[in-house]
Amino acid sequence: MNASQIKCLAVFSLFAIIGFGPVSPGCLIGMYIVVTRPRWFKTLIDSMYANSSALTFPSYSAEQSRRSRIRCFFSLLGLFIVDIAPVPVTPVIALGIILSRPQWFYQLVTRIYQIE
Repeated sequence: MNASQIKCLAVFSLFAIIGFGPVSPGCLIGMYIVVTRPRWFKTLIDSMYANSSALTFPSYSAEQSRRSRIRCFFSLLGLFIVDIAPVPVTPVIALGIILSRPQWFYQLVTRIYQIE
């Protein structure tokens, strides 16, 4: 486990605690990231996956990047609606992704951040 994972675990643990209510901060931040693609998030993910085995993916077209961003946005919107329930779902999913560092997540981030 690297320093980036520990920081992300701390943040999403906090989100799990304050997420008991009608607003899911994790989903809101996720939707912001998908729409604006801030550089700090890509840097964070690269740092989190730094010690993983060779993670190289092909380059993606602008259309593939756009479709991925739209799908992610609507998926996060759906999670935002589900998170209205008294049990926070998004932080639990995020904790699983942070701990296991699946290749599909890194590939998705790479696709979303593809330069147009």
